[in-house]
Amino acid sequence: MDVRDAYEQWADAHAFFDTAPIPAPAPHRGDPLAAQTGQWERRLAETPNGHLLRGNALFDALRGGGTLHLLHVTHALERITEHGVLHPSGGCLVGSVYCAPLTPTDGGLRMHNLGAYILDREAPAFVARSGGAPDRTPTPLVFELRLPEQAYRGLAGIDYLRLGGIHLQIYSRLEYLLSKAERHRLRESVVSRTKNCTALLSMAAAIAYEGARVPPGFFLRLLDDALPRLPILGYVYFEALAEYLMLHSTAPRTVRLAAAGEFDNWLYKEMLFTTLPHTAGRFDLATFRPPTGDFDAFLARIDSTADPAHARAYLTERISHLIAARLFTRGQVPGAWHHRRWEFDSLTAELGPLLGHMIHRELRTFGRYPDFYFYYDQHKALQAWNYWNHMDIVVPFNGTFPKGEVGINPAYPDLDYRVWRAEQDAAGLLHPVEELALTIAPRLVDIKHTLMRSSRWAEPAAPAPV
Repeated sequence: MDVRDAYEQWADAHAFFDTAPIPAPAPHRGDPLAAQTGQWERRLAETPNGHLLRGNALFDALRGGGTLHLLHVTHALERITEHGVLHPSGGCLVGSVYCAPLTPTDGGLRMHNLGAYILDREAPAFVARSGGAPDRTPTPLVFELRLPEQAYRGLAGIDYLRLGGIHLQIYSRLEYLLSKAERHRLRESVVSRTKNCTALLSMAAAIAYEGARVPPGFFLRLLDDALPRLPILGYVYFEALAEYLMLHSTAPRTVRLAAAGEFDNWLYKEMLFTTLPHTAGRFDLATFRPPTGDFDAFLARIDSTADPAHARAYLTERISHLIAARLFTRGQVPGAWHHRRWEFDSLTAELGPLLGHMIHRELRTFGRYPDFYFYYDQHKALQAWNYWNHMDIVVPFNGTFPKGEVGINPAYPDLDYRVWRAEQDAAGLLHPVEELALTIAPRLVDIKHTLMRSSRWAEPAAPAPV
């Protein structure tokens, strides 16, 4: 793969939120989903909170340049200050320092509702689950980041659902870290699990490409059956449902936050950590599996303003579109599902991103690869940093949906920042109290040690059904 191809792959992994949507290419130019993608952009924009997709407080700050204030929550301040270095982590923001926006006010720094949830509810729950050791107290850090004149003023967000092709490309370069027998077993596992989800994949393709009408209850049951075999579907399901809630809710808190230019992150956070309590402290979206038989009550507990029938119909269409757009090779329309040869190399032509996502998750616990997995993610981060620096992107954000998740590009050569330990007052505002001599280093921390991961992350998982 040459440099141009790498840039193109990373450009395709980003969502560009400009003031007006850029017209998509015509289907005959290589993207049979182009028209449907445009229709979805209009459909999302017409929801009760759809105006926030292109006009929100975070985007206003990024467009304006100047100085940004960001919140980072850590549970390891003592270790960080001892070494004077803060490392980024992998995850949805690939290789950046995970943050949430802060807004300066006369009384202090106001947290974005995402940051407030992490600091006040999520981080304490994670620490308590890990044993609640005194040196693992959640601590807010405030970053004051000054954007240089050359910083990219556009809005390019990384969409981790679009990374499947990149995962496959990196594995193809590093696969010889596995033995010949391990490589064979990995390929056979991935192919077998894909083959046994043909019913869902073919139905999603029919809905996305042909407009097939399918009863939502039937589709969601097929999806539920496929989740244990294809863990990436848990991520797709979560993002589609979180998107639906944030766009459609008309609850008082959601309306109040929308007036401040923020999506209501508490909807999906509560869904994860209250309604589905088994996810508390584990944050593994591969296990995301809402109840199919009690979906109406499940949704009502999250948001009383939601319409379950409308949500089921929406999810059927949206998840089908995301499967086709994110998990199938771009420009390819998989067909003749029962006539295909179920071999790894031939499947990559049409289902390359799906295979890449599956391999990426499988490698975390596969054979001896957990010992190498850090380098796999570091390899991916190097590519992301190279692209971000090429584009002068200092503050990447989660472009899967602009919830408010932002990062700091640790490899940016002109990074200009200060960092403080902060304290929270009775009104919930943050106040910097101690400036810290910390350096952001462009080297990933092992994902096992991050706040958003379980200490059980590296333990062998139960084998997925084939």
